[in-house]
Amino acid sequence: MSASIVIGTASADETRELGGALGALLGAGDVVALRGELGAGKTVLAQGIAVALGFDGYVSSPTFVIVNEYRGLVDIHHVDLYRISDEAEIDDLGYRELFFGDGVALVEWAGRGSSFLPDDRVDVHIDSAGRERRIFTITASGPRSEVIVRGLEASQTTSEATSI
Repeated sequence: MSASIVIGTASADETRELGGALGALLGAGDVVALRGELGAGKTVLAQGIAVALGFDGYVSSPTFVIVNEYRGLVDIHHVDLYRISDEAEIDDLGYRELFFGDGVALVEWAGRGSSFLPDDRVDVHIDSAGRERRIFTITASGPRSEVIVRGLEASQTTSEATSI
């Protein structure tokens, strides 16, 4: 059985804080697969994760460049598959190094490259519930990601967090 938690946020700042809590649990080799509509908050969550991983610069959406690299406690590979039109393009990105290397990979629009992602990853689905309110369903798909999701669950003290 994989671990899953549902967490609500009411602002971009709360979304960054959630990213920080998640980022504090990540380490080399971890992959976070981000899914949600345009404007759902994928990059905002990535900003909080990057700060927790020791990056002190600006984190922007990699939509047009496909991959942004950040240096923190570990290398952070921020990937956006939105503009990817076929699987050959993912192969050309050097996905093995990005998704199976020594860094942390944050993959926006992960559904467009699911077959390339590792089996053990943290899946984050973001639903908009109003202007700034977001609902995050965070699910583990293997033993390492289960440790991460259980750790996130333990770090949440609000009544907005629900284990599944």
